[in-house]
Amino acid sequence: MCRNLSKYALVFIVLALSGLIFLLRNIHTVENWNCHTISALYQLQSRIQSSFIQVNLPTFYHNRTFCAHLGQKPSPEDELEERYLLDSISWPGPPPRSTPTTLRQTSDPIHSLFAILPTNEGREWHVGDQLEALVQMHDFQGRPKRYGGDFLLARLHSPELGAGVAGKVLDHRNGFYSALFPLLWVGSAQIEVTLVHSSEAIAVLRRLREERPDRVFFKSLFRLGFLSETTVCNMCLPPDQQPLCNYTDPYTGEPWYCYKPKVLSCDTRINHAKGGYLKHLITNKEALLFQSGVNIKVRIHASGPDRINVLPPRKDKVEVESSSIKPEPIKLEPSGYYYEDSWRPLSGVTMRQFNESSAITQCLKNKVINMYGDSTVRQWFEYLIAFVPGLKEFNLHSPKNVGPFMAVDSTHNILVKYRCHGPPIRFSTVMSSELRYISNELDGLSGGPNTVVVLSIWAHFSTFPMEVYIRRLRHIRRALVRLLDRAPGTIVVIRSANLQALDQEVSLYNSDWYSLQLDEVLRAMFKGLNVLLVDAWQMSLAHHFPHALHPPPAIVKNMIDMLLSYVCPEKKRSQRI
Repeated sequence: MCRNLSKYALVFIVLALSGLIFLLRNIHTVENWNCHTISALYQLQSRIQSSFIQVNLPTFYHNRTFCAHLGQKPSPEDELEERYLLDSISWPGPPPRSTPTTLRQTSDPIHSLFAILPTNEGREWHVGDQLEALVQMHDFQGRPKRYGGDFLLARLHSPELGAGVAGKVLDHRNGFYSALFPLLWVGSAQIEVTLVHSSEAIAVLRRLREERPDRVFFKSLFRLGFLSETTVCNMCLPPDQQPLCNYTDPYTGEPWYCYKPKVLSCDTRINHAKGGYLKHLITNKEALLFQSGVNIKVRIHASGPDRINVLPPRKDKVEVESSSIKPEPIKLEPSGYYYEDSWRPLSGVTMRQFNESSAITQCLKNKVINMYGDSTVRQWFEYLIAFVPGLKEFNLHSPKNVGPFMAVDSTHNILVKYRCHGPPIRFSTVMSSELRYISNELDGLSGGPNTVVVLSIWAHFSTFPMEVYIRRLRHIRRALVRLLDRAPGTIVVIRSANLQALDQEVSLYNSDWYSLQLDEVLRAMFKGLNVLLVDAWQMSLAHHFPHALHPPPAIVKNMIDMLLSYVCPEKKRSQRI
């Protein structure tokens, strides 16, 4: 009986192989079968794949990744700029130790304190003065820290007045920090200092950024007829594990790769999607550095009063002679502040209030607004179509929250468009045909005084080495220079990064420290170019609402008012980056 079973099994295998060979050789004929047959075969094949095939993730070597060095070789000038940018965002780390650091030796916001320092005139402050608080960090044993590198945020605010301004934090690298604030309104002003991450946690985040660009992974579906395969994709994949499909952009040289399917060819790729987040990236001891309510975004208390009363500006300000060895005061240049919950920019354009939809319609009349980037600028598109009844979204049958999207007001000749930036993009599913790099899209614009370009590109680059982000911004900058050369009247507005809610998991992929570093590079690279900035970082830091990746409507409204004030200014002045 066993012999008969073996003989039947052998016959079955031969028949199955013959059938497979027949199907592969007659694939074009198979594709012409009726829809019901194809659907049944596809469902069967999908069940088989889901039962026996799983997406294998690549194994990365735990050292400095080659990811940053992929793509076109930079010119000597680009390499020089890159070194300058990386030096400008260098962050002090904990000193080397002979034994591993324990949680008890790391920064503890509960044991740490800050104190308001008096001015030369005592404890009297006027509008136009500068307020300083000195922060001293302690560890969980209550001992003073002797080195810097902690990530602190500071703001000055008045809940009664709906006022707030971002503070500037200086690291003295000895456990002490200065929080500096401009005094911009009369009345109560309260200091708030927050530990976002300890210096020990920052060291972990830095290592992950350099060594684990795979901690967010992507995938693509390949399909031909009823056959389909899914493989892992990323900007950098170890080339020695299996053959790669190379999807490097021919115009910019931006690299992107997928593992080659086992059966199908590389040109059968139909979409791109976020695959997921890798787990178990840090040790149990390192995980203690990322505890909500313990050492992630926890307030530091004052050793005395935490608020002052600000008096009106001095009528006759007398300069107080100071010692020759006293350092010059730090010049504070906040982009703006809130008063009565309305953003008031401190330089450039006068902020207008667009409280009525008719005012927005009048501002955007005869204009084309092109929005490119991540979901934080898609939020602006959604705000406009929700607030302005005349803007009707045109159904492009695009996936929800992915796009591309388009809205039209034919009566007033307004066109608003949104398109996501090219990979890496962590959206659910984007069709391959809709994956576009911003620089290529900008090269396709005619531009002109009735063209507005809005860019926001930062949130999806936090898991990659900084060199990757610098390269992407360099391509966008060159495309903007070309656009402004051929159409000088084009209005270009860049939305900066913003703060967001953090827990342990979010911190490892999208920490505010990553966003801060990206934001500083973005500002430096577009400085001096004829572009305008909506400072989402300071607008989210200065406001009393909790931090969120997608800020609440009150903050978005202020951002939109800032955007429209650039498009339709009261005076011919502008806030350049």
